[in-house]
Amino acid sequence: MPATRKYRAPALQKGLEILELLAPSPTPMPTVDISAALGRSVSEIFRMIQVLEEYGYIARSGEGYRVTNRLFSLGMAQPPIRDLLSYALPAMRELAAHTRQSCHLAMASGAEMVVVANVEAPGLLGFAIRMGYRRPLIHSASGHVLMAFQTEAQRSDMLQATEAANLDFDRKALLGVLAKVTKAGFITMSSPMLTAITDLSAPIIQNGSALAALTVPFVDGPGATLGRDDALLALQEATRGISSALVVAP
Repeated sequence: MPATRKYRAPALQKGLEILELLAPSPTPMPTVDISAALGRSVSEIFRMIQVLEEYGYIARSGEGYRVTNRLFSLGMAQPPIRDLLSYALPAMRELAAHTRQSCHLAMASGAEMVVVANVEAPGLLGFAIRMGYRRPLIHSASGHVLMAFQTEAQRSDMLQATEAANLDFDRKALLGVLAKVTKAGFITMSSPMLTAITDLSAPIIQNGSALAALTVPFVDGPGATLGRDDALLALQEATRGISSALVVAP
């Protein structure tokens, strides 16, 4: 929150404080807990909560409130993201059908990557990541790709955001890894969440930088109909196709 403000809008400020408090909360928060966390009286925030609920930004869940996906949906309606999804989703469906594996599309948001689209595997095999899922850039294959394929200035901003988030990492070692990713054009890394899954990720390029990362959480085993190397080739073909479509998009 800025130390000084040119203009004041107390009601709007209260509403934003509530949203920012509830967004990272793993469980719904009762009104009294929201009041205590913000240092405001229940009567002071009561009407704000009612309006936010009426407009669908928060919802009652049990004894408390949680943030809905309305803000996420509004973000997805932005023209750059809407255009990306219009080209990416058909390619992602083809990729999932060909590889028999799920895939997801992620974009950078500060020090994190956020999944903006996903397509589940058509068969019984596959590990799907839900839309809206967030993870630090430095802790995911998608994040490594998003950081690797940027200008130095853009990458520097991402690193500063990562440091500001108090995430522990070795800058020199990370830059070395990102250089290898840039040279290879993709990354393969063991899933940080589950064993037996290898994340395959490649960039979707627009104006020389990674607009998004397309990732296949590759599940190996007897049920896999396509090997990991072939799945990686299919992934790269998909990202090249989406990148080319964005270049010629009106």
